[in-house]
Amino acid sequence: MPVLTITHRTCYTYRQPVSFGEHRIMVRPRESFDQHLIDARLDISPDPEELRWVQDVFGNAVAIATFSGRASLLDIKSVVRMNHLPIAANSVEIERYARQFPFTYSPEDMPDLLRSIERQHHDSARIIDGWAQGFVSRDGRADTLALLEEMTRRIKQDFTYVPRPEKGTQTPVETIRKGRGTCRDFAVLMIEAVRALGFAARFVSGYLYNPNREEGRLGGGSTHAWVRIFLPGSGWVEFDPTNGIIGNHGLIRVAVARDPFQAVPISGSWSGFPSSSLAMTVDVDVVAHDDSEANPLAPRAVKGSSV
Repeated sequence: MPVLTITHRTCYTYRQPVSFGEHRIMVRPRESFDQHLIDARLDISPDPEELRWVQDVFGNAVAIATFSGRASLLDIKSVVRMNHLPIAANSVEIERYARQFPFTYSPEDMPDLLRSIERQHHDSARIIDGWAQGFVSRDGRADTLALLEEMTRRIKQDFTYVPRPEKGTQTPVETIRKGRGTCRDFAVLMIEAVRALGFAARFVSGYLYNPNREEGRLGGGSTHAWVRIFLPGSGWVEFDPTNGIIGNHGLIRVAVARDPFQAVPISGSWSGFPSSSLAMTVDVDVVAHDDSEANPLAPRAVKGSSV
């Protein structure tokens, strides 16, 4: 099982000192059977007046920081050391009743999945529906896993990845019409397309790394976005349409949500002159190493840090 060290640093700079409102920080990977945190540290400068941790409605770990005073720099740095167990597409098991599309989720699961099946984007011309139906045969049937694998790979093949530093996402219809987008846009497109077919799907924000040093993976150096789809027999399964990945191979979950706006890594406010804001930089580095290597998170005194 690979041991990873993840460093995620976000830095905001201003022309003159400004005051900061409450900031919500979602950079701590989720605990699960396939990913286990060994140690974690969150350093913030200037020191927050208060830093507390909560779990949101989806079980994501959220740090809430409040500040006093003014500063011309806000620097947020997360360093995490964790175990990650890659799970490949051939490990996905689907219960017999759900192996062929269409199928209906069980009465036990359906009440909890309904909001994740519910469509989020207006599509009066049924453009998304038509695109999604292109993965189904004329008689309306398909192999469930093959359908989802083909959609994942087609997005990677047919759409052009174009980084966009601005917040927010395109609508799925915009992504189809433009034929390009970011990892966030591709995730939203796939979520809406599979929901149009009746699948429960959620948006995932996290980190991407190359466990086998594959060339051509997109989305590294910053946070990454992909999709989780509920499949009876395996539960929530990862699909990354930006890179054509099925399973969690090289994908580290941080936040899972019904909609992208619920999984923003860092959000908050500041007060000052409108021209004060200079820049925001984000740097993410994921390093794989074995258990024999020294722990880079050896305890040290850091004012304002929290584990």
